[in-house]
Amino acid sequence: MILKIVILCWVIICLTTMLFYTEHFYINIFKTQDFTEENYDTRSFLERLIYLERQEHVSVMCRSFKLPKDDDDYQQAINDSILLDHILVDNRHKLLYCYVPKVACTNWKRVFMVLSGNAQPGAPDLLQIPADVVHKPSTLDRLSDYPAARAADMLATYTKFLFVRHPFERLLSAYRNKLEQRHQESSRYFQSRFGRRIVRRYRANATEQSLRDGDDVTFAEFAAFVADTRDTVFNEHWAPIDRLCRPCAVNYDFIGKHESLFEDSDYLLRHVVGATDVRFPKGPDSNTSTQLVKYFTPLDHDTVLKLYGTFELDFKLFNYNLQNIFGYEVG
Repeated sequence: MILKIVILCWVIICLTTMLFYTEHFYINIFKTQDFTEENYDTRSFLERLIYLERQEHVSVMCRSFKLPKDDDDYQQAINDSILLDHILVDNRHKLLYCYVPKVACTNWKRVFMVLSGNAQPGAPDLLQIPADVVHKPSTLDRLSDYPAARAADMLATYTKFLFVRHPFERLLSAYRNKLEQRHQESSRYFQSRFGRRIVRRYRANATEQSLRDGDDVTFAEFAAFVADTRDTVFNEHWAPIDRLCRPCAVNYDFIGKHESLFEDSDYLLRHVVGATDVRFPKGPDSNTSTQLVKYFTPLDHDTVLKLYGTFELDFKLFNYNLQNIFGYEVG
């Protein structure tokens, strides 16, 4: 008899939870969708649950860390210049995208060019749009281009999304792309700006060539630099996502993940934005995730702890851990 009562209570809890989630889908992230019997099936319902769970997890973590919550007039957000500079605007679809470097932002900017009318929608291959054009500040509208009142209204009414990535994988991607590659034009700025400083600070008996070029920074040296609390200003390529996009101050309607990039991008474009004629481009696969153990396990434990502390909010907000790298959790 007790077992039957327990089972009945469990069924009631499950049904109540599903009804709660369903209500939020109508109200929140899928407000652009037509929920008819034709397009409402078990698979799409389960997909929606995944995205809603990500939103709910962020909300729970924001409350847990007692971080400032989003407000109706978005006063916190419109006073944050870093945030406003990282939110791109598509007025045609009433869409806001907070871009995060090293999380497929180049391709998402290409997609945004098409969505906002800055590129031909019928282009045979979005990858043909040059990266230097994509990253020009003048190519796409940013929320910082608008008056405060207008920006606040857009934050309150437009659909807002971002894509996230495992903090250590994103950090490693930044190192490999910006500092490890030698004789690459795209790396020279970072090697000159940051590489020389890193060598000077963290390498004993550095050669004159290394001090001059900064093009042979090791990952251990880069990790020590990022973990060093003396440097409070981060370059956007390795700044925490929380610092760039403020997910506790902005209630994002959709959170995609790099680990399911193509599935999430396709779902967002088709079912949230309603842009069925635009597809997210598939570039070469990244092997960064397979290199995590190789680069991170040689680091001393103190550096790992400091790095985790630097990116702790990203780990917590977006539900990442260190199990796949070290086999145990730090925080």
